[in-house]
Amino acid sequence: MIPKLLAQVGNVVNPFNTLTPGLTPYTTSTCGSGLFIIANNLVKLIIVLAGIYAFFNFILAGYSFLGAGGEPKTISKAWEKIWQSILGLTVVAGSFILAGIVGYLVFGSFTALLTPRIYGFGACQ
Repeated sequence: MIPKLLAQVGNVVNPFNTLTPGLTPYTTSTCGSGLFIIANNLVKLIIVLAGIYAFFNFILAGYSFLGAGGEPKTISKAWEKIWQSILGLTVVAGSFILAGIVGYLVFGSFTALLTPRIYGFGACQ
């Protein structure tokens, strides 16, 4: 029996995946897919960083609005920062939509460009 802590309500379940040898995509991947896994993780990291950067741009633009004091030049700079952040997030989100459409038209699968597979010959077969 697991003792309950003072602040614990109900059962606590581990939210993280447990890595069982032989059952994770990192250990059961096909030959040559390691580069795609690394590239996929790097793209995810870049997208998260773009979102964080846009979030801070929104905050800084809000402070510019608050400190503008009615100056049209400062207000227009704040609006430019907001619109550039929105445009950047739209480009990041639109790239996934475009990759899905191109993958479907060329390869017949929406995820073909997002999760590519490599085929070859040699020691991998």
